[in-house]
Amino acid sequence: MKRLAAPLLLTGLSLGLVAAAPPAEPPPDSSVFGEQVDVRVVNLEAVVTDRDGHRVPDLKPGDFRLRVDGREVPIEYFNEVRDGRALAAPAASTQAETPGAKTGEPVQGLAEGTVGTYYLVFIDDYFSIAQQRDVVLQSLKADLGRLRPEDRMAIVAYDGGRLALLASWSASRDELARAFDRAAARTPHGFERRTEARSFATDEGFARQTVGDAAPLDLSSRMQGLNARQAAFGDTLVRQVQGDVQAAVSAMRGFAAPHGRKVMLLLSGGWPFSIQSYLTGGSGMPTREVPEGDKIYTPLTRTANLLGYTIYPVDVPGIQTAAADVEATGPGGFSSTGEQEIEGSLRFIAQETGGQPILNSNRTLALAKADADVRSFYWLGFSPSWQRNDKPHAIRLEARRPGLRVRSRTGFLDLSRKAEVSMEVESALLFGTPPGGELMPMKVGKLTRSRRGQTEIPISLGLPVDVMTVVPVNGRYAAQLELRFAASDAVGNGSEIPVLPVTLTSDKPPTPGKMVRYDTRITLRGGANHLVVAAYDPLSGKIATAEADVRTP
Repeated sequence: MKRLAAPLLLTGLSLGLVAAAPPAEPPPDSSVFGEQVDVRVVNLEAVVTDRDGHRVPDLKPGDFRLRVDGREVPIEYFNEVRDGRALAAPAASTQAETPGAKTGEPVQGLAEGTVGTYYLVFIDDYFSIAQQRDVVLQSLKADLGRLRPEDRMAIVAYDGGRLALLASWSASRDELARAFDRAAARTPHGFERRTEARSFATDEGFARQTVGDAAPLDLSSRMQGLNARQAAFGDTLVRQVQGDVQAAVSAMRGFAAPHGRKVMLLLSGGWPFSIQSYLTGGSGMPTREVPEGDKIYTPLTRTANLLGYTIYPVDVPGIQTAAADVEATGPGGFSSTGEQEIEGSLRFIAQETGGQPILNSNRTLALAKADADVRSFYWLGFSPSWQRNDKPHAIRLEARRPGLRVRSRTGFLDLSRKAEVSMEVESALLFGTPPGGELMPMKVGKLTRSRRGQTEIPISLGLPVDVMTVVPVNGRYAAQLELRFAASDAVGNGSEIPVLPVTLTSDKPPTPGKMVRYDTRITLRGGANHLVVAAYDPLSGKIATAEADVRTP
């Protein structure tokens, strides 16, 4: 969870085992708790068109050239999906047409038949204005009839604090329609973001006023780069957008399981690509005093590419002109720069993940546009040598035949186990109870305020035995868990996520279905109204969560 303005800090964690669990011993031999080993395939969903933009059917693996970090690699998995149906995989002899492939080994593919599309709808309530957002929501609701029986849709919303799960994977149009109604009933915070921008613009305009010698009131306005006001507002805006990005990442992590065509409809309320250009109206030389869009949005695109999501970003504000929207004035007064920057972020996200941006008036055709684009494509895959070192790798897929254009994702991330665990747990903390997660009981004691202004919160957890991987060690039974805590206030300010390793030991194996009581005290600096705890088992990958509303004194 990204730290926002007025952060809350979890400090001074102290833990103690009660009678329900024997005292902790030193961690068992690390060889017992080894890392999991899995084999993953990088999938590419490719759209191929000719010079006139028409789809090109009947291509084979040998018609493509796949490069990873500039080196050509064989295509190991291949299918053509046409109008939602996977065609027969190429014959074994086709493999020899692909340079670098092992002769005699057939290209693998999907089973023939229908291919469902899984639509994950992410609603940005932090930057969106209700009137603009609801136009898009109503159009999505009206187009639910486009979903086929094998398609599914999930809907989540983010308001700057926590993710709200409005619908899990569902094929029920009635259920999804009710979820969109609940989404429209939520209170967005776009006017607050606009108020912040107008306040900044007013301060900037006042500082630019000139005095008798034609010098501005604030001489720093003439300096190269950002002035103090621009830098401060820029830092705030970066943190806000990064919070939205992290929420979208967590949503994909929480819905990573489906085996089908995975699509995210990203309803963005207006995220600029270049924060500096957005602040200055495009004037001046870029000095990179605040992160640019490639830094801000890469965590989102890399996660999508890792999990196989194609992103179709939706321009919720739509056309931003003085005639169309009285709120279109950017921080430095009305210009086209603000709209260009907002559309630039959507174009970047779509290009990196193989999708298409849905801009301006097309925002009311979001599902129709995405549906038409994902029905026919080529599904390719390869198995890299995973190093789990968090390094990015560039992918370039192109057609060998002249005149053909290929659109697909542009890279993948070799995610480390540590980073993967952090993303999974952060998803659980943002969702509260993630899809497939388990609930655990939590009791919150009386909150007390210290002289230093900190709040101490005693809690008791019921750690589910079914989440733990219990192994015999030196004649006893042991389990290792990671506890993570997060707190947030009413306006979405969030704490850092401390990681607390916990080792539990017992003379007897614990009984399945039971709980192990665990007591601890959490110290907060700042206010909070919601507390979330996640217990993660590194061996099984299982997560249990608990949450409670609190009121700091």
